[in-house]
Amino acid sequence: MKIKTRRFPVLLLSLAVMGMYEAAGNGYQGENAASPPQKPAAEGKVTLFDMQYLSRLNIRDAADVRTIWDHVHTVSTLQGIVNRKKPRLYLFYVENEGISIDRYWWDKYRQAGKWLGNVAIDTVQDVVELVAKFRKDIRGAVVYDPQVAATSNLASSIAGVENLLAVRYDPSPHSLYSRLITNGPRLPVKVRLLHEDGSPMFTGYGKIPGTNRASSGSPKTDAYEWFMEHYLKKGKCNTRYGAYYIDQYWREQPAAAPVNHHTLTNHDFFVGKKAFFFDLSPWDDEPATDDRRQPAGADRRILQEMLLLAWQQNNRGQTFTYLGGFPPWAYKYTRHAGGGHGDVPTEWEYSRIISAYNAFKDADAIGYGALANASFWQHYPLRDAYPQKWTTREELQAKGYLDNNGQLSLGDKQLLIFYVGDYDASSWLSQTTPTLWDSPWRGKVPMMWSISPVLSERVPMAWEYRVETASHNDYFVAADNGAGYLMPGMLQEPRPVSGLPDGTAAWAAHCKPYYRQWGLTVTGFVIDGEAPGLNANGLDAYAAFSPNGIVPQKAPLTLLHGRMPVIRSDWDIVDANPKAAAALVVQRVRERPIPFHWFRNILKQPEWYVQVAEELQRLDPSIVLVDAPTFFELYRCYLTENEAAAKGLIR
Repeated sequence: MKIKTRRFPVLLLSLAVMGMYEAAGNGYQGENAASPPQKPAAEGKVTLFDMQYLSRLNIRDAADVRTIWDHVHTVSTLQGIVNRKKPRLYLFYVENEGISIDRYWWDKYRQAGKWLGNVAIDTVQDVVELVAKFRKDIRGAVVYDPQVAATSNLASSIAGVENLLAVRYDPSPHSLYSRLITNGPRLPVKVRLLHEDGSPMFTGYGKIPGTNRASSGSPKTDAYEWFMEHYLKKGKCNTRYGAYYIDQYWREQPAAAPVNHHTLTNHDFFVGKKAFFFDLSPWDDEPATDDRRQPAGADRRILQEMLLLAWQQNNRGQTFTYLGGFPPWAYKYTRHAGGGHGDVPTEWEYSRIISAYNAFKDADAIGYGALANASFWQHYPLRDAYPQKWTTREELQAKGYLDNNGQLSLGDKQLLIFYVGDYDASSWLSQTTPTLWDSPWRGKVPMMWSISPVLSERVPMAWEYRVETASHNDYFVAADNGAGYLMPGMLQEPRPVSGLPDGTAAWAAHCKPYYRQWGLTVTGFVIDGEAPGLNANGLDAYAAFSPNGIVPQKAPLTLLHGRMPVIRSDWDIVDANPKAAAALVVQRVRERPIPFHWFRNILKQPEWYVQVAEELQRLDPSIVLVDAPTFFELYRCYLTENEAAAKGLIR
């Protein structure tokens, strides 16, 4: 499970620390490189809309909560539509640790010579004025039912397909519904997800409206059944994209996580892609915690039916389904909400299910889950390739790791690498750049930054910014589990849950272009969870795009698959105290029978790594923190020279 970590006071870097690791010298040239090629500048006019007025509202006041929800939902669906073909509307909304994330990125690329340096600017102060400005881009509204929470996600789906604004039904005089539909621009209601008198269309009784299907007994699942019949099965959605974000049930407990974790600003990209939205429990052994009326597993049945339709429509899974979002575990489906399952098991069960249908997630998880303006930034122009340098045998000999015959020469050294994560979510990559990446302590010690290359779809500017400002000690590998977070063992035949044909070759084909573009040859972590481990076909698939190494959970301690080194993942170092963390590392290193050691860390500040390195030098100078190319190339040498290790026989 992803968790936030607190920051620590900066300590002076001792000379001992500077001597205990090898400078990488193998990453992007970053700050020392020549200027990258000039990019084509954005053209035309951009409208700015500041929604941070909503941050001043009181989430303990039901009326204010409705205002937050209504304004952000309607504006996000508008943004997805108007930014579909070019960047035209930019919002200021997401904040974290006192930083306006959207202003941070805007200011960076608004500078002279940058992508947005020459665009004309228009500002709008009011949401009704904003809608009026883009009135020609929308056909009207899809109105949804405040009494059936699931209809808000249906509305986002329909908004993208039919160029409509999602508006919650509320006839009170000052509601957004009244300001946009009964007054103001008087948007025509093109789709209504409740009766005209405001009574529910989905009741859980009789027949599902507009179909011959009997009600499931649940208004929630009836709503999704209706949507599948009228939209998914008719091919109206672009099933290459789906979005798992909390529905308007959020209004019941808006303080369960940061307020922006209604994640409505995340909708824009997926509205623009005409994606299908959902918020469904992955569990089949209990009713969904937000819909106790339904039979156990009803939500999961709907989820599997939607995913199967996507698989069928996406060339029988040859194209993977890109799913934004993450189980809303603080609100639903876990023990936090009265369910029977924990947070991590819920994450893993959802991952297991989607993987069975050739789908992966861009995992906007609670903590840093909010993301705005992805529909805008998707137009940011990237280069075709961002090559990354691997090490050579000659360089390793020069460092003393190989002898004159090219044989491993470690002496008593224990080689250490940290998985610097988790960056398997566009929202996390965007939000942590000003607080983690921009730290003055970055570059002091080798750090293996583990970022999913598929995040370049929604935050290409964040990926490229990190590349172009990387130091010689910053090296990039792919995060879990490649170009998107899925459990690759669920791609292998026989496939639990779905029974579909093998998907490993399709996964390799999906990952290759992303790895090639970003110069990635290592997958820093493979989360197997409750899925099967990689078999020979699965390992072959990874060798095709990650030839310099993978780190799965379910694997022998050591393995050489062809030429690809495989090392089993080890401990997460979650302790925020650098001295305690270093003590755990030393303890674990002394327990293990091999001189190569991988540890995973989540959202730790660069100064934390410096402090851990300092303490490791004090506790055990034989432990050497190295860069990723040095670690994995020397590990390959070790496997080549040690037949038992290469065959996975070391315990």
